[in-house]
Amino acid sequence: MSQKHQPKHKNKKHITTKNTGSIELKGKLDLTRSGMGYIVIDGSKDKDILVRQQDLGVALDGDIVRVKVIKQSASGRREGRVLEVVERKRTEFIGRLSVREHFAFFIAASDKPMPDIYIPKNKIKNTPDNSKVIVRLTEWENNKKKPVGEVVSVVSPEDENDFAMKGLIAENGFTIEFPKEVMKEAEALNDKIDDKEIAKRKDFRNTLTFTIDPVDAKDFDDAISIKKLDHDWYEIGVHIADVSHYVKPDTELDKEAYSRATSVYLPDRVVPMLPEHISNVLCSLRPDEDKLTFSAVFIINKKGKIKEHWIGKTAIHSDKRFTYEDVQQTIETKEGFYKDEILLLNEIAQKLRSERFSNGAINFSSQEVRFKLDEKGKPIGIEIKESKASHQLIEELMLLANRYVATYAAGIKINDKSIPFPYRIHDQPDEAKLGNFIPFAKKYGYHFDLSTPEGIAKSFNEMLEKAQGKPEQHVLEQLGIRTMAKAIYTSENIGHYGLGFENYCHFTSPIRRYPDVMVHRIIEDCLHNHPTADKKLDEKCKHCSDKERAAMDTERAANKYKQVEYMQQFLGEEFEALITGIAEFGFWAETIEQKCEGLVSVQQLNYYDDFKLIESDYMLVGMHSGRRFQMGDTVRIKVVAANLDKRQLDYEWVLKSDEAKKNEKKSGDTKTKRKSKVGQKKEK
Repeated sequence: MSQKHQPKHKNKKHITTKNTGSIELKGKLDLTRSGMGYIVIDGSKDKDILVRQQDLGVALDGDIVRVKVIKQSASGRREGRVLEVVERKRTEFIGRLSVREHFAFFIAASDKPMPDIYIPKNKIKNTPDNSKVIVRLTEWENNKKKPVGEVVSVVSPEDENDFAMKGLIAENGFTIEFPKEVMKEAEALNDKIDDKEIAKRKDFRNTLTFTIDPVDAKDFDDAISIKKLDHDWYEIGVHIADVSHYVKPDTELDKEAYSRATSVYLPDRVVPMLPEHISNVLCSLRPDEDKLTFSAVFIINKKGKIKEHWIGKTAIHSDKRFTYEDVQQTIETKEGFYKDEILLLNEIAQKLRSERFSNGAINFSSQEVRFKLDEKGKPIGIEIKESKASHQLIEELMLLANRYVATYAAGIKINDKSIPFPYRIHDQPDEAKLGNFIPFAKKYGYHFDLSTPEGIAKSFNEMLEKAQGKPEQHVLEQLGIRTMAKAIYTSENIGHYGLGFENYCHFTSPIRRYPDVMVHRIIEDCLHNHPTADKKLDEKCKHCSDKERAAMDTERAANKYKQVEYMQQFLGEEFEALITGIAEFGFWAETIEQKCEGLVSVQQLNYYDDFKLIESDYMLVGMHSGRRFQMGDTVRIKVVAANLDKRQLDYEWVLKSDEAKKNEKKSGDTKTKRKSKVGQKKEK
């Protein structure tokens, strides 16, 4: 994110202690394998604060802590002591249990040092000695030497796959089970809707309404209604589950939802933000059930022109549950349930999509890899999911609702100042990365207009359109995406560059994202004419952004695990692959059929030649042969190793048969020359 457009968070990070003059700061603990800690202060240009093992207190790797600077060397290196753990990165850990007569100790399976956790006898759950377990940290005060915990679950040998997924979840700071008090609150919620509550809302129960979701979805948090009006105008409602009606501020449910901040989607499971009774029952917009919703309703024509809109609380009754495959078939065959309505919605969505790209949104294509799993969660096949018209239908209507809700919020003032609001923002491309990318794109004949942000976006779209189907398409898409900033939540509204929107927020998925819950509450306050300013909003936004990144890391790691697990069956086999990354130590290649990425080491390549990295061209070049390996090239590889513990695939580059003999001679000549040079050096 460029300095010019970086949101300026106003939360204080520096606290000066008046009595001693020493400095206290808040930051994240990065613990090394040796036990030495470094406190990373967000946004600070100063060096990290060193914390020795005896000064860590009760802090663990990844925790947000308050630290006191106790010493500063002449070189500027600061040393500190942890005063308090502000926020734990994780409270659940995986490892082994050492059972004694009246208690047990838990030894974590971690490459970062951490003390053994003491488990009281009544928290062992009759677990046998040396069992693999997940343990929850329940108590650890500064004046106590040992942390205290409880056994959450035991992992049997046949459930190693399950154990691995749970390990990734815990490693990234997410908890699998909900605390008892949270479950108690969730179960106590009434699933019957009071007529008095419906009377307060706009009633859409007699308007045609349906949901469109993945085939395996259980939490339906959005629905679409459609009604024909006069003179070619239509009323289209985007109805979102009213989670905030059930999850009230400062309840145990709310605290837990905020702590998690997001659901985590792994290949074989979902780690939900909310208990199942809420996500899959109370708030899921299931067919043939009355539901409470928060809606954005548009009066719109076939050309996508919006005459008026309305935002408010509603009640709906879904008439039909569609899968994306159902809707896609109707779009393609023009047959099926509610075909006229679906075809109309598709026509409007495509108009909105076209207008969005013409207004500066960047059209990066995307593919989603999904694993077919057996009953134990082992991958037995891979599916490639592409964005089709049915997906775009929902996507465009959700984007429309999010944009109009954010625009409404942007117009609300308190004391002539904009109301604090959790916008979803996306900055302009990273200047340094863009500077490297543009000369590379130019080599393929693509030129960029850098005069304005709009010019850059237009150049990206022109490049992506012209590169369709050409050999360089993949590499340009991949490198283009890498120039982009990361989208985050913040009250500093700089717009969403990638979508081309001046105002944008997340309103449409409150079952699985806490920022959407925050948006619902603020909008409801505004609609009742008593908007309030949340002084901790930026802190909450940062927390949600951090948890979103942690969820993405978990999902990537889980997908990589499944890739390695799947490719184990192909050891020694050869595949066509695409080069997806280049480094000094080798290149990454993704198999075209399975979409599984592995590393080809430069050590293996150096058997044929001496390869050097040409960073500006994203390529490795042989110093003698001139052979090139460049991002986007197609190569043949052999699967030589699949390490589940490291989640790592190792490939070898395979010479094509017509080149093998020719290369053998070249390789032999090169080796002879090298030996000759070595001999000459020895003589000298």
